Amino acid sequence: MRSPLLDTPGAVAAESPDDTVAAHYGEPYAEQRALVAGKALVDRSHHEVVRVSGPDRLSWLNDLSSQKLDTLPPGTPAQTLLLDAQGRLEHHLTLVDDGESVWAHVEPGTSAALIAFLEKMRFMLRVEVADETSAYAVVTVSAPGADDDHVRSVPEGVIAIGGDLLVPRERLGGLPEELGLRPAGLWAYEALRIEAHMPRAGFETDHKTIPHEVGWIGSAVHLTKGCYRGQETVARVHNLGHPPRRLVFLHLDGSADRLPPRGAPVTLGVGSPREADPEAAVEGSAEPGQVGFVGSSARHHELGPIALAVVKRTVPVEIELLAGGVAASQEVIVPPDAGRNVSIDPALRRRIR
Repeated sequence: MRSPLLDTPGAVAAESPDDTVAAHYGEPYAEQRALVAGKALVDRSHHEVVRVSGPDRLSWLNDLSSQKLDTLPPGTPAQTLLLDAQGRLEHHLTLVDDGESVWAHVEPGTSAALIAFLEKMRFMLRVEVADETSAYAVVTVSAPGADDDHVRSVPEGVIAIGGDLLVPRERLGGLPEELGLRPAGLWAYEALRIEAHMPRAGFETDHKTIPHEVGWIGSAVHLTKGCYRGQETVARVHNLGHPPRRLVFLHLDGSADRLPPRGAPVTLGVGSPREADPEAAVEGSAEPGQVGFVGSSARHHELGPIALAVVKRTVPVEIELLAGGVAASQEVIVPPDAGRNVSIDPALRRRIR
């Protein structure tokens, strides 16, 4: 659904899959600064909203997903993942329980598949699943990753999920005036999200992504909550292995006149001692020497051009990279030695051998 805030003077539509909301309203850097200061709202009404009601809702979602939800207090925001049997990401949910229902928002175009899966898993439990996208719109009123992401005053009829608000859709057009906040475009949100090292499903993830690779352990995955689909892979990587890839923050060459697009190949930088190493390439990659892919990129009001990318775990952290042909230096988010948290007694290791 096209957002009415796209009719705001100066609004410029974002690119797919975000093309029904504004990328900016004419002042991208000022919009970033306003969002950091808590004086702006970001229209994310293209995100889809799902409601789960019924007395068994929290224990049911706890059994299905990666986060511990059975004891989630009302009003406490949370993130959780639905994984396949091999531990690969299928859905990322940002949610809250209001005491009667769990409200969640998900990436655009994903709610139908999510609801279809949940409906198959209802069995005889007392739960109901509904798509509320046509009734509620998502807006964000605090910078991604902000320490204090709870809204101090929530208007009547609005549901708060930390710094995100679920607003009756008919109020969206007048919401900036109602809240006394200026509109900020998605470019502002994305730049601050990248700065905060926060992955976005469908951008920093693909069909092979497991939670360890993008740093979702802790924020969206509870390691001791018990069984759920995909839990075996999560436990095995955490205790015995390393994820094959890792999320990195990239400082991009500011002299380049472009940003690398989503999905652009990441290759080893010119002059790298491993530049011609065929083993450094991603298996099955069509790009020679490709070691990863760009997820998101943006121009930050203080840091300049930045990006998030996913690269092979074995790529040295100090090495220079090329992101879609743009020179980039790495900042570690997920360390190469992530996982393998169980220590085996050397004497036992000798007996095993």
